Amino acid sequence: MTLTSRSNRALIVHPDLGSVSELQHALSRNGYEVVSARDLPTALLAAMHHFFDVVVISARVSEEGDGWPLAGVMHLIFPRAHIAVIARDKNVSTLQAAINHGASGVFEAKTPPADIVGAILKKIPPNSKRIQ
Repeated sequence: MTLTSRSNRALIVHPDLGSVSELQHALSRNGYEVVSARDLPTALLAAMHHFFDVVVISARVSEEGDGWPLAGVMHLIFPRAHIAVIARDKNVSTLQAAINHGASGVFEAKTPPADIVGAILKKIPPNSKRIQ
């Protein structure tokens, strides 16, 4: 193993191109290399080829609730990553799904992307050298 410095990477999984674009812009402004996916197969392919520090997933990628299992998979693959899920609303069942699938945070769909990214970045320690 070597000690290397690398850039922070984020994965955005969301079916709406406008949301992807706004999230990507906010993360890029904060120094993240961003990979985006608009469906589950593309998200899984990206996870095979990159290491992610932040993963932002829509709770609805193709159908309602399919983003939650993806959050669980991303939590298993990247246990130190911040996994954020954007859901229609923040109720008891949404919070329960977040806990059950290892999500670090849940945001309502009406939350502006810049606010989502700002909240995520407040919870992440500054970039440091990691063992890869």
